[in-house]
Amino acid sequence: MPRAVGGLSLGADPIAMAVAHESHGGPTPFDAFIVRKAAKSHGTQKFIEGLERTDNLPVVIVEDVCTTGDSTAEAIEKAKAAGMRVLGAICLVDRESGAEERLKEKWGCELDRVFRLSDLISG
Repeated sequence: MPRAVGGLSLGADPIAMAVAHESHGGPTPFDAFIVRKAAKSHGTQKFIEGLERTDNLPVVIVEDVCTTGDSTAEAIEKAKAAGMRVLGAICLVDRESGAEERLKEKWGCELDRVFRLSDLISG
């Protein structure tokens, strides 16, 4: 069971925050986090923001749109480097351009989606 959701800023931010918001008040509230593309040159200088503890934390990576999976892969890489245990990834729209295969092959990470592009254009 995941304890937090997040992904590469900026596309994942509203999804992660909405999931976290909706989960509070329920039986299993989730925290939300963001993954920066680059660490800030001042302050904490971390890639992961929004969580106090990341070590062995079970998380799901979220994304707005997946095409090749590059952004999702970057978020997975940074989450794992921070000690998180990535359970899987989910995107709002999968453009069916190789993201699912790439994430499975490179990271052993399953990608789920709400919609496939073919579902949206076929009506």
